[in-house]
Amino acid sequence: MGDTQLQSMAGRGAAATGGAVRRFATGAGLLGRGLVLVLRNPRMLGLGLLPAVIAGLLYVAVLIALIAFISEVSAGVTWFADDWSTAWRDLIRIVAGAALIGLSGLVGVLTFTAVTLLIGDPFYEKISGLVEARYGGVPDEVEVPLARSLARSLVDSLRLIGLSVLFGIPLFLAGFIPVVGQTVVPVVGGAIGGWLLAVELTGVPFQRRGRRLRHRRAVLRGDRPLALGFGVAVFACFLLPLGAVLLMPAAVAGGTLLSRKVLGLPIDTA
Repeated sequence: MGDTQLQSMAGRGAAATGGAVRRFATGAGLLGRGLVLVLRNPRMLGLGLLPAVIAGLLYVAVLIALIAFISEVSAGVTWFADDWSTAWRDLIRIVAGAALIGLSGLVGVLTFTAVTLLIGDPFYEKISGLVEARYGGVPDEVEVPLARSLARSLVDSLRLIGLSVLFGIPLFLAGFIPVVGQTVVPVVGGAIGGWLLAVELTGVPFQRRGRRLRHRRAVLRGDRPLALGFGVAVFACFLLPLGAVLLMPAAVAGGTLLSRKVLGLPIDTA
């Protein structure tokens, strides 16, 4: 293979990488656009905060309970260290406790979205509808009865919660690996979490068009950098104290913008 061919391949690779980075940044920017939309519309803000506050209180109660009993829980998952020397046993249980809290944070961020969307399904559907109307509406909208909509949301949320736990367990175990557990695992966790959040937050707009979970996963995979950019931005913000509670309305609005963009619909006003 000649130098010209190598240079051409390298150029195409660099262009592809640059394009992916730009799409990732564009996706992340959709959360900011969603936030601007919500802050400019008090109705959206009010509709979005109540379900997130309820879910937030539930999760805070669970986290407080976990921290209160972390010694007992970490001892339970490290039963194999019962006969070790005191120093090594205490060390492994401190590491296990930290990993458990980290895992609970990861699973909490992922499942919080599903639980909050389930609690606030009618509220978030209204927010999503207001965003859709702002940019031209949904010409092919499918009317779904409330009971069926809630049932579908429950099934899809349970699937995504199951995936969160499925990915969370190996990440928890990998957290014990020196260096890797403190560097690679958080990055992988953020990428997986971002993807699952992108899938979850586009649920209402796709359901409005009569499309289910498998459909939106397929469409989002068609522009994975864009979806990951949005999801990772949401994931990072949800890790902040009260971030998930305060930014859920913006995340719903951003998820609606993401849905319209991957479906080839306008997200800019005339």
